[in-house]
Amino acid sequence: MDFEMDNEILKLIQDESLSDEELRNRLSQYHESDIADVVSNLDEEEQKKLFARLTVDEIGELLTYFESPEEVIEELDPSVAADIVETMDVDDAIDVLEDVDEDVAHDIISQMEEESRQDIELIQKFDDDEIGSKMTTNFITLKSSYSIKEAMRALVKEAPENDNIYNLFVLDDKDKYYGTIKLKDLIIAREGSPLESITHTEYPTLSAHDKVEDVINEIKNIDLDYIPVLSEDERILGVITSQDIIETVDEEMTEDYVKFAAVDEEADTSDTLWQSVRRRFPWLAMLLVLDILTSTVLSGFSGIIAVLPALVLFQSWILDTGGNAGTQSLALTIRSITANQITKKTFGKYFLKEFLTGLLNGIIVGAAGFVVSFSFLLISKNFVTPDGTTITQITASMIVGLSLFVAIPFTSLAGLFIPLLFKAIHVDPAVASGPLITTLSDMFGVAIYYSLAMALFAAIL
Repeated sequence: MDFEMDNEILKLIQDESLSDEELRNRLSQYHESDIADVVSNLDEEEQKKLFARLTVDEIGELLTYFESPEEVIEELDPSVAADIVETMDVDDAIDVLEDVDEDVAHDIISQMEEESRQDIELIQKFDDDEIGSKMTTNFITLKSSYSIKEAMRALVKEAPENDNIYNLFVLDDKDKYYGTIKLKDLIIAREGSPLESITHTEYPTLSAHDKVEDVINEIKNIDLDYIPVLSEDERILGVITSQDIIETVDEEMTEDYVKFAAVDEEADTSDTLWQSVRRRFPWLAMLLVLDILTSTVLSGFSGIIAVLPALVLFQSWILDTGGNAGTQSLALTIRSITANQITKKTFGKYFLKEFLTGLLNGIIVGAAGFVVSFSFLLISKNFVTPDGTTITQITASMIVGLSLFVAIPFTSLAGLFIPLLFKAIHVDPAVASGPLITTLSDMFGVAIYYSLAMALFAAIL
């Protein structure tokens, strides 16, 4: 945060000696996001006073950068709010309207111009996980029959209303998408040249019904300011801007992160107490049920635990280390799935690498577990059996080492196969996060640990 700049902006806003035009001209020297940072911290009266001196276009631009623009919109007269929302890109306008009170939103939309209402209705008809819900209708189209001169004239006419002008989209004689023109190419083109000579017909496009998670890796790697979004009949409905791409990638990462943490994807820090409880409780209840399964497995070894209680000292090592190995593999697998790096051709290589990684880590960690557990038993003089022999300490340490050696490769492969299985049955792989991996590693770890103990201490049981 630039406190000096913030103070400059604040002084301008509070300077009543400036005319409205002078104030707007002075503020135009700063970026809207910097102005919004200052304005959002003003009290309600100060904000209203400032907004009275700005145009609706300027207010709309500022609100785009507010953390909670809906709070400002709800305080305005619906007709004024409608004028402001109309100046926003349609995707930003929808974000604001979704957060305001439903009745207020209805009043605002009812007072908007027909074209703006249609744009909002167009975006809202797509599901949240479809590309169409992320697009904006702020773009310029040209006819393929235009000359260079006619295209420039159309651009000059449309630019005041549509500021996404770095890529222009060309329509054929049936109003279907034909290609894309870069603004630079249009500017330097010779007047007598046909428009088709500077039209790129192989530029990337997206379908409005494309699932965001299916194309997210594709669109983030396309070096374009705007990507056209087409209908099923090849008509251009909107565009995805570079800012939309950044926001979409961020949303997908955030959604996967909260799923990975076993939290409802709609959870937010602004939730009320009851909303937080309601979103988290189902996951906690499910985890409790899964943990009961682990307890059930553990109860089957109650006999050996009663005879050799010292083994419980190292139980958490097996469970936690196995769970950590599984989570590492899971995180890398989900990232690879998102980036489309795991295919039928690459699966064998990926499987072998994951198995060998788990195996080598199992050897190293297992050996370390043997040494550390034996050292602990020796130094603490904690004897595993009543007779207090070093042999039993070595045996117990071998059980710890072998359990780690077996558990780590198993959970590593579980972290690979579970998200792939979820993807195959069309369930978001991120859902296969902590709960399932942790439960599997716990159940398997308990089973292998105490099974080895029963085998190696069979003589005294």
